[in-house]
Amino acid sequence: MRYKIVPVTPFEQNCTIFWCEKTKQAAVIDPGGDLDRVRQALEAEGLTLACILVTHGHIDHAGAVATLAGQTGVPVEGPHEDDRFWIDGMAQQGKMFGFANGQSFTPTRWLKGGDKVRFGEVELDVLHCPGHTPGHVVFFHPPSQLAQVGDVLFQGSIGRTDFPKGDHETLIGSIKEQLFPLGDAVAFIPGHGPMSTFGEERKYNPFLSGRFG
Repeated sequence: MRYKIVPVTPFEQNCTIFWCEKTKQAAVIDPGGDLDRVRQALEAEGLTLACILVTHGHIDHAGAVATLAGQTGVPVEGPHEDDRFWIDGMAQQGKMFGFANGQSFTPTRWLKGGDKVRFGEVELDVLHCPGHTPGHVVFFHPPSQLAQVGDVLFQGSIGRTDFPKGDHETLIGSIKEQLFPLGDAVAFIPGHGPMSTFGEERKYNPFLSGRFG
């Protein structure tokens, strides 16, 4: 599997393209906006969009999901159904944050922990990691030791928990119980900012140091 990060929206959100090298089938994760950039990235690699994956229902991650799905007809998978209230309120989020394209949608499949998503010959594990939002999910590709973690964890930081139904202790638990057990060598793409590894964050992240051995 290969990947490309396409920063979108004024929030520089890391929309990510994962694709199967053999079939050129691709998944776009968190198309929050700037779909022209996403299309250009797909075309540059000669990829065919197979599905849209969504980590959580915030507008910078999901604001253009409805548009892209309507244009392409591909299925939308994720997030967990506990984020339905965020997706139903997408238009209100758009007004609040100055996004013109916020449209609600109903995923083809709500995801839960333990599910799998597939495109081409690639299979991703789904982990339910609430805390930033209650329905946040993470996508993990074991053979590549690569995860797309959305806004759960960042290089040197963690996701905000001051939004409706956010919870700090739940977020810490998601990182401790869902992400770090995958192994220190796992590299992750966060929703914003540079990549890191779980090992680096376990050792040096100031929000986590002292809580885990």
